[in-house]
This record gives sequence, structure tokens and C-alpha cells, in this order.
Amino acid sequence: MTRSTLGSGILFTYPEIATIAGLQGVLVYALSSSLPLLIFAILGPIIRRKCPAGFVLTEWTRQRYGALTALYLSFLTLVTLFLYMVAELSALQQVVNALTGLNGLPAVIVECFITTLYTSVGGFRVSFITDNVQGAMVVGLIIVGCITVGTQVNVQPDLVDRSGYLEPSLLGWQLIYILPMAILTNDFFISGFWMRTFAARTDRDLWIGVGLATGIVAVILALLGVGGLVAGWSGVLGDPPEESSIALFLLLGELPAWVVGIVLVMTVTLSTASFDSFQSAMVSTGSNDIFRNRLNFWWVRLAVVLIIFPVVVVALKSPSVLQIYLISDLISASSIPVLIIGLSERCYAWRGFEVVVGGLGGILTVFLFGLVYYDGDASRAGGLLILEQGLYAGDWSAFGAFVAAPVGGLLWAGAAFALRLAFQWAWARHKGMPFEALDRVEAPTVGLGATDGGATEYVDEDGVERTDVRVKGKFF
Repeated sequence: MTRSTLGSGILFTYPEIATIAGLQGVLVYALSSSLPLLIFAILGPIIRRKCPAGFVLTEWTRQRYGALTALYLSFLTLVTLFLYMVAELSALQQVVNALTGLNGLPAVIVECFITTLYTSVGGFRVSFITDNVQGAMVVGLIIVGCITVGTQVNVQPDLVDRSGYLEPSLLGWQLIYILPMAILTNDFFISGFWMRTFAARTDRDLWIGVGLATGIVAVILALLGVGGLVAGWSGVLGDPPEESSIALFLLLGELPAWVVGIVLVMTVTLSTASFDSFQSAMVSTGSNDIFRNRLNFWWVRLAVVLIIFPVVVVALKSPSVLQIYLISDLISASSIPVLIIGLSERCYAWRGFEVVVGGLGGILTVFLFGLVYYDGDASRAGGLLILEQGLYAGDWSAFGAFVAAPVGGLLWAGAAFALRLAFQWAWARHKGMPFEALDRVEAPTVGLGATDGGATEYVDEDGVERTDVRVKGKFF
């Protein structure tokens, strides 16, 4: 649920939550989307020192847990990117339809064609350029929106009270846990964030960049959420205001046509800049992580082009952008907690087997929770895996799912750890060999460029302390 990528989906999700959970929901959502960016400044230096040659999280995963776990994480990353692409195209076609009343499919097709064309030529370099355009479009959109809404829209004071937007709600309190867990873990799958983390010249520069991004993103997303509040208070959502996923666009419908035109252009540009980043990330993940750059680059890009067809089909059938994000959030909430345990030096015995079992077990736990919660109804329990009722079901189902995913993942991983140790102990005893599963493997400090399985501590040209580790990860 990378709302922090600032694609066109943010024009739906943040105003929508304002109409459901009021000001409390807006503040929680904005902070939950921006503050998790700080994790890259916290963990980034640690991972950069452990894996100086890497540029994405899967490189450290391969080094720490072995090739099988790295492939598993790459598969989850590709699934997440697929869902992000679906969400972005779904948002785009809904934006075009809401602002113009026209079918959004032509706009979706044109965007896919153009982004595929220029990313094929320029790759991630072009994506970095369009990211700057994306930032400018977001700022421009906020400025135009604030000025025009402030001068053209009349807030009805009596609706402020009847809306209930200033009152706390059960969902608002639930979101304090759900959104940080969902967004924090999901950010780990964003290759662009890790590339920028590894590319930072120094840890200080990384902290400055992440700190500025966190503050800017928080302000932008909060302002978008306030747009949903203003929509309700202006009367466009009824009296009393009703929940709406297109609250912002109903509000924009009250503005002059020239404002709507500017917003439409900025939104399409915003969507294009976000979508090309997902395409480039998918190509990079497939080429580097799965095929280890042994397969011709253009075959990977062709595969991504072919994937766009099902992306478009699914996007056109997806009514809720937020629901798409939530599916990827459940995947990350199950997988990331058990993965990052390996960052601790005390957990040197933690292996890839535990990571994979824990991640899959977390998803299974969500289904098991659904069986209990829905009194054995397997159909509704299966629907909980894709959060069929959404985040705003008015009960504890979504909250329970986001508790079951990480907790269940950790429990399954712990059981897998114990099972692996028991098997290795029994096998060692059967073969008359020493039991070494819990022995710490020390990587000796050796000269730079050593290849004997050791490690080198050194300071790079930018003054960053790094450790060149030559110990291969283990799955068992």
C-alpha cells in the first residue's frame, strides 16, 4: 500500500477515509503513510554495511538466507508490483470517468503504451526523471486545489456537526494499528526506495533525504484527506454526508471547468510517473533477482509487456483502489517481520526455511482466523484473504486479519525453527556427527578482496563504514 509513491490512487484513498473515519482517520492515514519512510534511514545503514554490493533488499536476502529465500522474496515483490500496477490503472480510469464522464479505457491504453515505450529506452534513469515531474505535479495539484477550493467552495457550518467528522470512531482507533503495520511492511517491497537508500552517499545524507520526504509526504497526504472533509461539509455528499470513494471528484465537480482540466492533466501525469516506476522495478526484479542477469534483458522486458494485458483486465474490474492495496499489505505483514529477524546478530541461527514457512504460515493464519471469526464459513474466510469486505466493514475482521498475519507468521516461523533444529539434531546423532546448527559462524576479518569466505571492514570513498561479507546464506 505504498501511498508514499504518490500515484493517482491517493486521490481516492485519502479523501475516502475522511468520509468514513473523519479527521482522526485522515491524521492516522497521513502519518502512517509518511513515518514508515524513516525505516529506510534506520535500517538502511545496517543493511548497506552488511551488503555493500547490493542495491535492493533481495540482494541482502540472498546473502543472508540463500538463493531460495531470495527467489521467494522476489516472487512476493513481483506480486506486489503487479497489484500496484492494477491499482494505478484502476485509479486512472476512475479519475477520467469521474472528471469527464468518458470511458477511462483509452487513457489506460495510451498510458501503458507510452510508459512502455520510454522505459524500454531509458529504464530506471527515465523513471528517476519522471519522479521529479511527479513531485512537481503533486505540489502543483495541491496548490491549485487549495486555492480554488478555498475560494469557490462554501462550507455549511451545520454540516460540520452533523457529519461527525470531528468525533473519534472505532475504525479510527483500529487504523492506529492497521495502517502502520500495513504500510511499514509493504514499503519493504518497493525497489525504488531501496535503490535510493543504497545510493545515498553517506548515512547523514540518507537521514536528511528521508526526513525531508517524510515531512513533505505527510503534509501532502493530510491536505488530500482534508479534501474529503471539505466535500462532506460542502454538501456534495448529502445531508448528512455519506461515505464516498470519489469524494474529492464530487468536490471538484463544483469548481470551474478550467480547474477540472488542469487537475485532469496533472493527475494523468502523476499516474504516468508512478506507473513507469512500477514497470521499471518489475523489469529490474525479474532480470537481476530471478535470472541473475543471465537472460537477455529484452526477453524480461517483453514478459513485463505481456503482463500488462492481465493488469489492464484486472484493473478495469477492480472497483476499489484501496482493496487492491490491502491485499498486498496482508502479504507484506505476513512476510516482512520474519525476514528482518535476520538483521540481528543474536539471531545468527535463523535461516531461510523459517522465513518462507513463516510468510506462508501468516497468510494461512489469516484464513484460520476467518474460519473462527465467521463460525466455520470457509467462503467468507477465503474472502478475508483478499479483504473482500474492505477496510471499513464496521467490525473486527480487517483488524483481526492484520493481527493474524504477522503474529501467525512469527508463530509458524518459530515452529519451523524448532522443527529444523530437532531434525538436524536427530540427523547428526544418527550419523554420529557433531550438532552444529546453533554454532555461530564467524566470518574472519581479512584483507580487502579476499575470497576465502571471510569479511572485510572498510570505509568507502564517501566515508561510509561497510562490511564486505563473503559468507553465503543458508536456507536450512
